[in-house]
Amino acid sequence: MKELKTILDEKQFVNELNKKLNNNGVIAFVTDTVWGLGCLPTCKDAVNRIYEIKGRDRTKPLILMSNEYKNLEPYIKQPTKKVKTLIEKHFPGALTVVVEKAEKTPLSITSNKNTVGIRIPKNEFFKKLCSVIDGKVLATTSANLSNQPSSKNYEEATSSIGGLVDYIFEDYGEKAKGLESTVVLAINDEIKVLRQGAVIID
Repeated sequence: MKELKTILDEKQFVNELNKKLNNNGVIAFVTDTVWGLGCLPTCKDAVNRIYEIKGRDRTKPLILMSNEYKNLEPYIKQPTKKVKTLIEKHFPGALTVVVEKAEKTPLSITSNKNTVGIRIPKNEFFKKLCSVIDGKVLATTSANLSNQPSSKNYEEATSSIGGLVDYIFEDYGEKAKGLESTVVLAINDEIKVLRQGAVIID
């Protein structure tokens, strides 16, 4: 596979990006499904900014996304066998799995719930982005104003929230497919579909 050359190969830019993110920065980026909005999960003011930018209902949690499952593990309790099976089958991909959160996961991103959604998008640019940011995990939601359609490309993301975030990345040819992820709740070995999206759960 040809290596994806992006602005993330520039050391100075990555240093500035991490400074911005650690100073409550919010960024927008492509994923395999729709465009996303994200910040470091440990930056409470940045999380608040995401809710303010979108006009998002505070009862709706953000989800955690990364390039590798091992980066998400500290944020969740020991997964059940069924959860492990879902993760092995659908990560990376268009499935968000909501599980019990660990103490490490801030309540500010879970809307004070004891659960948190996790996902690994199947998108090479997003994976590269996570590989260079501090902590390698982003608290995320879709890059659009609440009650508006999800952004499916760079132009739509820029039009929707461009003036409200610190940086919008190009997609470098790694296009979003335009259909949101499927969301499942996985507690006590029971699997419940909360939102039907790109992945069909048997």
